[in-house]
Amino acid sequence: MKTIQFETELHGESQLQIPPKIAARLPGSGKAKVILLIEEDAEDAEWRKLAYERFVREDASEDSVYDKYAETR
Repeated sequence: MKTIQFETELHGESQLQIPPKIAARLPGSGKAKVILLIEEDAEDAEWRKLAYERFVREDASEDSVYDKYAETR
């Protein structure tokens, strides 16, 4: 499978704009697989980063309930 990469702006429409230089490289017919990689909102990215950091932090006080469970087993 051959790949062609380009960036385009989203404008709330149901069609994506393919730049003319890219369109000229496409075959006249056939099938194509389309994968969209969309930039995350900066606020969402920061929230995910902080949530991950909290998740991997060792021995958070909120996790002490699991220590008690392990001792009773």
